[in-house]
Amino acid sequence: MIAARDVGGMIRYARVARGWRQADLAKVVACSASTISRLETGRRAAVDLDTVRRVARAVQLPSHILGALIDIPVSPVATVVTTTAPQAEEDPMRRRTLLSAVGLAIPAHLLIKLDDALAVLPASSSPPDLSRIATRLAHTRDRYDTGDLARLIADLPDLLAVAHEAADHHDRPDAYVLAASCYNLATVALNKIGRHQASRITADRATMLAKLSGSPVSVATSARCLSIVLRHEGRGPVADQVSLRAITLLESTGLSQPDEAAAYVQMLCTGAYNSAQIGDRDRALEMIREASQAAAHLPVPPTQGHSISSAHVTGYEVSVHWSLGDAGAALHAGRGLHPSQLPTPERRGRLHTDLARAWWQWGKPEQTVLALLSACRESVPEVRDRPAIRSMAVQLIERHPKTSGVPELATAIGYRPSQEDP
Repeated sequence: MIAARDVGGMIRYARVARGWRQADLAKVVACSASTISRLETGRRAAVDLDTVRRVARAVQLPSHILGALIDIPVSPVATVVTTTAPQAEEDPMRRRTLLSAVGLAIPAHLLIKLDDALAVLPASSSPPDLSRIATRLAHTRDRYDTGDLARLIADLPDLLAVAHEAADHHDRPDAYVLAASCYNLATVALNKIGRHQASRITADRATMLAKLSGSPVSVATSARCLSIVLRHEGRGPVADQVSLRAITLLESTGLSQPDEAAAYVQMLCTGAYNSAQIGDRDRALEMIREASQAAAHLPVPPTQGHSISSAHVTGYEVSVHWSLGDAGAALHAGRGLHPSQLPTPERRGRLHTDLARAWWQWGKPEQTVLALLSACRESVPEVRDRPAIRSMAVQLIERHPKTSGVPELATAIGYRPSQEDP
């Protein structure tokens, strides 16, 4: 059976794509926000079936996934092969069913191989040479920046294995920092494509390795990744605490080194978004203002490994305002930011998807299509492979099929009605 936590993640994706907070969805289905929180974190036992059905219908959850959520068999979509024999939750076919449901383009066998590697690390293919691992990490990070997520996922099992072996072999701070960085990259990649259970494992390992390194920057960077995972698990207050502690840790260094100052700005941005997600408007806006002020003093070009800049902060400002439900402020913040100010296709694509979310929140399908097409021109995976963004795109395609640009968007993301929400 599909894991309740994974289905809860789908509910959250669909809710966020509509620009709803948990309280908004709760109002639509006449229940409490805590009930929505329990569903989204996989604790469905305390929720009655009628409420579950209302929630699923409100966010237009596919019928076969609704059946998995409430343990009632429902006829599957045409592209999913099923059997009458009971299957374990981690059966590869069930994983493939889940991947099809959220529309990901990452081959299931690569995800299964990575899941297996996180359970038992494979034997590394090369000696634990730190310089070679650093080079490999840079190449793999390039795959993330350019949206080549399938090859990134394919690279991860061996990269994590050799990095972990190097940390054990050398037993020194730089080796632990490098291994933590590899796990951090795995975390953000897995989180982007909706593999939150796996990303929690990588985030925990990165946190452990960073602490062994003794580096405040490494500890804070790993804490940032962990807070993102926690946020997607529906544990916003805990994510907020994690980011605040990391900010305090960085402040204690005096921020005299460029990498410390850059990490501090990055943590302020993440902390602002975390605060916005839990509805703390005042703190979210205060932190993003502080980030903007601090970013003005960062070195140009940005510090290696921390490519945060004033333009990045403005991009986060768009996200913060959108998350607070203020689409107008989000669009106003993004008006003065040109995509060319952001250095990678991933960041440029992310800017366009955040603007698309604001337009969608504002009820402007024409502008939403244009923003999503702009994101696709930068990096198709930013729209196709991120469950929340794909969900928004699918809703747009199905609700506004005659809007200019919709056929092009459908082609870009490989939209197939038989595999999407009915």
